[in-house]
This record gives sequence, C-alpha cells and structure tokens, in this order.
Amino acid sequence: MDRRRLNGAQTQRTQATGARVPADEVVYGIHAVAEALRAGEQFRRIHVGKQRTREPQVQEIIEAAHASACTLRFEEASYFNRFPFKAHQQVVAFSDPYDYARLDDLLAGEGLRLIVALDHLTDPHNLGAIVRTAEGAGATGIVIPERRSVGVNATVRKASAGAVAHLPIAQVTNIAQALRTMKEAGVWVAGAVGETAALPYTEADFTSDICLVIGAEGTGLAELVRKQCDFLVSIPMRGKTTSLNASVAAGILLYEVLRQRNQPHAG
Repeated sequence: MDRRRLNGAQTQRTQATGARVPADEVVYGIHAVAEALRAGEQFRRIHVGKQRTREPQVQEIIEAAHASACTLRFEEASYFNRFPFKAHQQVVAFSDPYDYARLDDLLAGEGLRLIVALDHLTDPHNLGAIVRTAEGAGATGIVIPERRSVGVNATVRKASAGAVAHLPIAQVTNIAQALRTMKEAGVWVAGAVGETAALPYTEADFTSDICLVIGAEGTGLAELVRKQCDFLVSIPMRGKTTSLNASVAAGILLYEVLRQRNQPHAG
C-alpha cells in the first residue's frame, strides 16, 4: 500500500490552544475508535474521558489500547473542548495518516469485483456514509481523486461508523484514467445520472465485475468521466425532487448489485 499525507489545507485548529489538528490523523467517537481497533489500526495515543471509563464499549477500547501498547490518557471532560468536532463522546484517538490503497490492490482481489468511484465529492459526511454502505454491501473498495475531493479525515471516519477501517480506499490522480484501467481489467463501468433517458437502474445488468460511478454534489459526472462509462443508469424520481443525495443514490445502486448477484437470473 502507498501511504500519502493529505495536503496541509485539511487541518483544523483546536479551539483552546490554536494548535493544528491534522484532520486525517484523528478518529473520534466511541464506535469509530472501537471499530478501528478491531480492524487492527495502530493508534499513537487515545484520550478517554474519565467519567466514561465504566461504559462497556469504552472498557473494550481501553483493553484494546493496552493490548496494542498504545498510549492511553484519561482526561477531564473539559479537555475535549479543544477539539472543533463535537460528536467525540470523550473518545479521541490519534493515528498515522490514512493508508490509502492502490487501484491495483482493488483489481487484484478474488471473486466478483464491486468498486465505487466517486467523481470529486467534497462532502465528508457523504463520503463517510458511502463507505459505510459500500462496506456493508460487500464492496471491493472505493476510488477517489487526489485533488478537488474530500479525503479520509476525522469527519469521514466518524460518518462511516468505523467502516473506513474495513474497506480499502484508493486515491488516484485522474478518475477518468482510473476508469480506463478498470475497463482494461474487465470491469464494467456504470455511471449514475439524473437523466430520464438513461437506463433505469433495475434494468441494468450488474452481475459481472462492476464499477459504480457517483458524481459530485450539484454537478454530477464530469464529461470526461461520462465518456468512460460503458452505460448510464438512473434512479426514477416520482416526486418534485429532481435528484437524490450522493450517498443515498450510491446505497440504492449498491444493494441493487447485491440483489442481482444473490439472484443471478433475476436482474
């Protein structure tokens, strides 16, 4: 795997000290930290609120930290006021920068491949939700671009409810080129669009190796990305709303793939 540090813009200042908190090196929240430990992530240190140490899931974190020789610090509730994020539940862990996978890692796996490519998503909550859903659906991994896109940061880890620790995420320099590479490896590429002229997603065949391409919030798929898609699919809208949130659309498509693969002749 290729370890890369996100650019310096993806940092946050603590409220109390003004010190920079590298957003890609923080995991916060009881569930997110516990899941990361279960997945074998090695933290440099974990800060736990003293008043939460009797809770069973927090005790699990403490035991896992001791087992991994991680530095464990017990803090007063006021300590956590320094962090810009509020949903920390008095559990904050510091890790090395997220270890991104390579695209080749995703293509080398056994069995049917199910990859989600995200075309310049910028909302960390959307990315986290997509990671959580994709991992639950048994996806092979996720592909995101290095530039003009959110990377794995503290908010993404929190929104994924720990799924970031279980699902490989690859960063690539160019999404369109990555799609070409996938096609050369035998993966079909399906782009999600809002046009009614596109193939309804329930009529598409997702029983082969597939990459689902989800566009950016508000702008959809870039033209160069659309050109790399083997086919375009849409999710029918029956109300006045013209489109779905990117994470909702990804979830619908992922579980349609799962449904078809569980019933190969029904898709």
